[in-house]
Amino acid sequence: MKGFTQFSLVALVASVTAVSVNINKRESPLSIVLSRSGNTEVKVAVTNNGAKTLNLLSKGTFLDEVNPVEKVNVYSNSGTTKVPFEGIKIRLLTSGLSSDDFLTLRAGEMKEVTVETAALHTLNDGGDFDVFAKGLLPYAEANSTELAGNLGYESNKLTMSVDGPVAATVAKEITKRTTLGSSCTGTKLRVIQAALSNCQKQASAAASAAKAGSKLNTYFKSASASTKREVSGRLSAVAKDCGSTSSKTSTNCNDPYNGCASNVLAYTVPTRNFITYCDIFFSALPAVATACHGQDQATTVLHEETHADGVYSPGTDDLGYGFAAASALSKADALNNADSYALYANGKWIAPFEAEMRITS
Repeated sequence: MKGFTQFSLVALVASVTAVSVNINKRESPLSIVLSRSGNTEVKVAVTNNGAKTLNLLSKGTFLDEVNPVEKVNVYSNSGTTKVPFEGIKIRLLTSGLSSDDFLTLRAGEMKEVTVETAALHTLNDGGDFDVFAKGLLPYAEANSTELAGNLGYESNKLTMSVDGPVAATVAKEITKRTTLGSSCTGTKLRVIQAALSNCQKQASAAASAAKAGSKLNTYFKSASASTKREVSGRLSAVAKDCGSTSSKTSTNCNDPYNGCASNVLAYTVPTRNFITYCDIFFSALPAVATACHGQDQATTVLHEETHADGVYSPGTDDLGYGFAAASALSKADALNNADSYALYANGKWIAPFEAEMRITS
């Protein structure tokens, strides 16, 4: 079983290969426009061009003005190399969201968010960088906090010439922590151990299914040889890490980066391979879901493990939450989406479980 240690965090240095920036085109009332403000600061203007009011999920998305989450993608070398993101990636409990977790935009209304790219990316070498925002944004209907669907968005590509020495003076959102405080003990330790064990079992089973091409078209839009290798390879790496006593990731139950806000189940600092499980991970989730695509502790661990660069590089992003959003992604984006792997593993696990329940009931 995976060990639990506290450790000194290392500096953020990683090289990530660029991925496809095209998402499936779909009608959306959202217009996203990026503009430059200063050396490394970017203004993100989102406009509701639709005919009705929308409640857009802000927590954990590019609209989040509190948590150091990834709001824009930054590429160097003429758009060929992704600059490592140095913040946190969070997983939300999608039920019980509050109005504070949303941004309400009336028809025709615009909201502008300021992003300091140098606070979450190392741009010290200067030069030209391409910046853009794209993905699927969950929303609720007006006067509701129940998620109703997802809206596709893709901004313009903004090219910035950055002064490196000036960028180096920008304070980082995430700073190196050498003392992490108390971590997983007592009941939390036992729950985490069980979740890691279930993660290992589910990821291993899903990796075997992926090698055979089972249901890959449903979750990843392809059952090609390369897709089989990518999905099975990442899931095998997750299974190995979840079951290892000398894992690549650090598993924690404290909150040194203050990411455990309301409805946050867990978060990962990908380039540090640091994963924290928040209090509601233990109180609001079953160990293993009994409904297909349900949230649980096992697949939350699996989801977070796919973010970590040390498990399988490059780590995944959060491009679509839940089956409806994940299944709408292109092949390239699904292969880079954490929840696609969690949903695939859950679906492959639940199917035989449900069959057994029908036989024995």
